[in-house]
Amino acid sequence: MFDKLATTERQYEELMTLLGSAEVQSEPAEYRKHAKALADIEPLVERFREYQTVTRDIAQTEELAGSSAADMRELAQEELKSLIARREVLVAELKALLVPRDPNDEKNVMLEIRAGTGGDEAALFAAELFRMYSKYAERQGWRLELMSSNDTGVGGVKEVIAMIEGRGAYSRLKYESGVHRVQRVPATEASGRIHTSTVTVAVLPEAEEVDIQINEKDLRVDTFCSSGPGGQSVNTTYSAVRITHIPTGVVVSQQDEKSQIKNRSKAMKVLRSRLYEMELRKQQEAIAKDRRSQVGTGERSEKIRTYNFRDNRITDHRVSFTTHRLTDVLNGDLSELLGHVITHYQSERLKDATAVS
Repeated sequence: MFDKLATTERQYEELMTLLGSAEVQSEPAEYRKHAKALADIEPLVERFREYQTVTRDIAQTEELAGSSAADMRELAQEELKSLIARREVLVAELKALLVPRDPNDEKNVMLEIRAGTGGDEAALFAAELFRMYSKYAERQGWRLELMSSNDTGVGGVKEVIAMIEGRGAYSRLKYESGVHRVQRVPATEASGRIHTSTVTVAVLPEAEEVDIQINEKDLRVDTFCSSGPGGQSVNTTYSAVRITHIPTGVVVSQQDEKSQIKNRSKAMKVLRSRLYEMELRKQQEAIAKDRRSQVGTGERSEKIRTYNFRDNRITDHRVSFTTHRLTDVLNGDLSELLGHVITHYQSERLKDATAVS
């Protein structure tokens, strides 16, 4: 760990020298690039330098405590306790700062929710989960834009896709991907028997054109008449769009807008995010096949959470955390639940980052 810190400190000094050079100052793009790199590592270097100062002070105080008169020795020992406590705090802060940042954390989110096993009950719960995330986004001051929705007609949804825009949206929601299981008595169940249904959630970082390039030659674009609510234009104009990415077979359809141009634009946003997520998954699997983190492995098939309505209970199986605040959570109060999950995965990444310390 300390070798890495020393290397980072040398990089910091090199960047300081570069930023002071006339050559870099005459190139705004180069200057911004180096200034950002400097700002990224500055907090780490500042903590490391403070750690070095405290370590020197401890050595001097230990020497003073061993060679002074009784009254001075007592003062030195008290000072030593304080310095050692500060050093422990600094070590913890340094380890946290060494954890690699996810470059997608500040991105917007493409949220996709689909009903799984359970028929109408699964579709109803999919609608409830969408409402839960919508309420949470509202609490966070984020903007939610509905991209597409396939309703069942009885209050449920087979599939819903939405864009959530806001600072840190991906960092807060990225661990929500996976299978969400619900256990409850459906309203139509006369015998009172508990049914188990599932809903799948995918949280993808929004991909911009600079993140992933899509060749128009790789796309097959089909237009068709939209179906469902929409007024006179339904089944009379070819406003709905289906885009197929031929190399991967990924298909995206949009028909919520009356304009074919708007539907195509929305479809391309969804397609770009799905392809970006696929590319990230390949990279993550190649780098760390043994990572237990869901994001690290890219696995989305395993059950991550159970919502038990009879007991007003939610259990997150990845972190063995249970809360009996199901109603509050479904109303958008996700802070406690997400906090436990985020802390767990940050701890796992911290272990990886400091394994050789």
